[in-house]
Amino acid sequence: MSDSELPVYTTLDCKQVSTHVLQVCMNRPEVGNALNTQMALDMLDLWTRLTDVPGEIRCVVLTGAGSKIFCAGGDLKERNGMTPQAWQHQHEIFERSYWALIDLPLPVIGAINGHAFGGGVEIALSCDFLYTSQDAKFGFPEVTLGIMPGMGGTQNLPRALGERRAKELIMTGRPFSAAEAFEWGLVNQVAASDQVLPLALETAQKIANNAPLSVKQIKKSIRYGGQMELRTAYRFEVEAYNRLVDTDDRREGVAAFNEKRPAVFKGR
Repeated sequence: MSDSELPVYTTLDCKQVSTHVLQVCMNRPEVGNALNTQMALDMLDLWTRLTDVPGEIRCVVLTGAGSKIFCAGGDLKERNGMTPQAWQHQHEIFERSYWALIDLPLPVIGAINGHAFGGGVEIALSCDFLYTSQDAKFGFPEVTLGIMPGMGGTQNLPRALGERRAKELIMTGRPFSAAEAFEWGLVNQVAASDQVLPLALETAQKIANNAPLSVKQIKKSIRYGGQMELRTAYRFEVEAYNRLVDTDDRREGVAAFNEKRPAVFKGR
């Protein structure tokens, strides 16, 4: 699949920046890239397509339009006056889009170009790892609105930061800085605002140059193995490893090493 084969989304700007790397930009800058029903539907469709038929795409970089806000969270203007039934119906769409992102076999790097709040942090937490602007701020303001995180925030944040710090941040709703996010292990690297996306794209290309079947098995092993007790997780890792032994890419990798040349991986 290439960007030319993807639908034209109302809220997402998709661009294939190289043969194997797709850049996805949440594109509602006039409202801080806030998540509305259409964006959730667009994301659900995109992540499902990339799961089913990725084509040449091997790595995804997810960012937001503009230079100040990655994603402001749920669109409260759209939600204003919603009936409880309509709210819950919308949230079901949100949930499906988040699960589709988390379960995507391809690695997803979050390029956090600006502030991320509420559902925006939950989108970031659904990525495999993150690079962020030094000016970005994060926060879970849901408790100040009479709700709570509902797209994995209460589960993914403790796994990233530890239970005690996650409780403090979610229960108080206080914002925290990019420097704090780095110190606590939420993000991998902090960079100048104009360097975040190039850094993420550079890393994505490095990943895309590696054996794609290996990358997928690694993501699966870490993702699911982390939910198991250790001996079962070891067994799961070995099963993932054994799937790679009889592949053309494994044979190509060994041959390239012995012939002292770059490997050319085909994903098979």
